[in-house]
Amino acid sequence: MLFITNRIPNQSARSKANRKITFNYQNTDISKWLYFCERQAKGEYIEITSVPFFAKLKGLPSETQLLFYIHGFNNNMEPEVFQRAQQLETLLNSTAPNVVKVIPIIWPCDDDATIKILDDYWDDQKAADYSGIAFARLFWKFDQWRRQLAQQQSPCIKRMNILAHSMGNRVLVSAMQHWVQDTQPGGMSQLFRNVFMVAADVENDILEQGKQGRHIVDSAKNTITYFASDDLAMPASKIANVYGKTLSRRMGMTGPEDLTKLPKRKVYEVDCDEFNNRFDFPTGHTYFLTRTDEKGTQEISPMIHHISKIIQTGRVEGGRSKFLK
Repeated sequence: MLFITNRIPNQSARSKANRKITFNYQNTDISKWLYFCERQAKGEYIEITSVPFFAKLKGLPSETQLLFYIHGFNNNMEPEVFQRAQQLETLLNSTAPNVVKVIPIIWPCDDDATIKILDDYWDDQKAADYSGIAFARLFWKFDQWRRQLAQQQSPCIKRMNILAHSMGNRVLVSAMQHWVQDTQPGGMSQLFRNVFMVAADVENDILEQGKQGRHIVDSAKNTITYFASDDLAMPASKIANVYGKTLSRRMGMTGPEDLTKLPKRKVYEVDCDEFNNRFDFPTGHTYFLTRTDEKGTQEISPMIHHISKIIQTGRVEGGRSKFLK
């Protein structure tokens, strides 16, 4: 599995193609550099650098779209991030052959004991914000690569999508903001087909004009927000933000504050109240994959078919506001 990270490696910070690379999960310092890597087995990673990385993506089957997955807080490479990324890819490709290639974008966060969860949350918020600066360079690197003469003669026409979960949406907001601020004075170009904001741990008005997240709307044909009013991670987020002297309603609990303030046929909300706790009991926060019932039968989240259809068609059916079950 290909992945991109701004975790600091145990080896030299200087990139080198085809070197083995490892990471200390207890080191949550944030690197300003990006590492373009390939996971060969559990705990076994090779750095391949950006140009070969982009070439591998370009060489995928013509029908395969790219889905960048930005994980949430308190997640580490092994087992959470890679396991979920692989499961997400397998589930989406079960709906139709070669629909997507999932590429995890991995930022440094803690995974300490529950007793330290409040401190971890606050630390991870800061890590998410600062990681956005590094991942803004990802967009810049890709833009520079595709502008090269060789790429102009044989352009990469891969459709790109993003799925950000929980605090991963904070990383996304920061990355978009810094990319525009540093390299796109004319505003954000439409780089992605779809952005899926799942259980987003950001303010519920962040996509509105003049807010930090508005560049997300401009970056994609469709922006789809998935929320659940009984997502228990969202009230916990509010408590943690009070600890940080900030109080706001979270998009992952309410959806966008006011859809009428957002562009029509570009921003959509999907209410997942019907099933979120069934797939992630009792918190109801990670509800986009599968669950196994008491008989051992696996059930696939309704979100999988919903996301797959949007990726394949580029259209969101059923109006701007949908109740999924």
